[in-house]
Amino acid sequence: MKPIKRSKIRIQLGKIYYTYKRYLEWYSGGTRFAKNMDKDLLPKEVFQHQTPLLRKLKDVDMWYQYNKIKNIEIAIKKLNGIVIQPGETLSYWRLIGKPTRRKGYKDGMVLFYGGFKSGVGGGLCQLSNLIYWMTLHTPLQVTERHRHSYDVFPDSNRTQPFGSGATCAYNYLDLRIYNPTDEPYQLNLYLTADHLVGQWRTTKEPIYTYEVYEKDHQMTLEYWDGYVRHNTIHRKVFNLNKEEIGDEYITENHAIMMYQPFLEDGSKTKS
Repeated sequence: MKPIKRSKIRIQLGKIYYTYKRYLEWYSGGTRFAKNMDKDLLPKEVFQHQTPLLRKLKDVDMWYQYNKIKNIEIAIKKLNGIVIQPGETLSYWRLIGKPTRRKGYKDGMVLFYGGFKSGVGGGLCQLSNLIYWMTLHTPLQVTERHRHSYDVFPDSNRTQPFGSGATCAYNYLDLRIYNPTDEPYQLNLYLTADHLVGQWRTTKEPIYTYEVYEKDHQMTLEYWDGYVRHNTIHRKVFNLNKEEIGDEYITENHAIMMYQPFLEDGSKTKS
């Protein structure tokens, strides 16, 4: 997990390579991508979640946050109402498309190698984070998700486990969700004055509910004198009688910390 410094040329060439590799896969692969939208909501809510639109982050100007809201508002129009039929896959970036100024996207905050910078369409990770978190509470399967390599900001009123989001970068860091069930699933997204709100909906009452939680959380001091944060994400499965019938491993996270953790006992790790 030691930070790797790459030249600007190396980064740019890598971005071009992976971008066009993904284009080739989009149009020549065998994946059935979800593309049909429905303005009418499916009758059964499976899971709903909301996240605040404005967060005060250390050393980050608030204009990043305001521009992020505009960017999310544009992207939502490409996702709201999308229906994933059985056997189909939702691709976050294939639906949204490339964020450009011509489409109305503004400069927002983009996390970059342990820091942040300004970039067109910045802030859309909040949207992918929300969709990923909601999906973990459904029988839908996440077939592509990328974790953050850096833990940039200290926890501030965190309500979800560390590492329960999905970073995104057009188009090679995608979020993909596959529908293995016999029922269609519909994504419903909207903004209130203060929150980004999302729902997964379907046609029949779900027979399972889920509780997502973390295990083995710790911060370790590495040989190169930096800290790395670790955990694993799991979920409990309950039937209609609220009886636990399963406990599933979801993923693991390892992120280089860009701030000094507080270790009360002065030890090497804290869990």
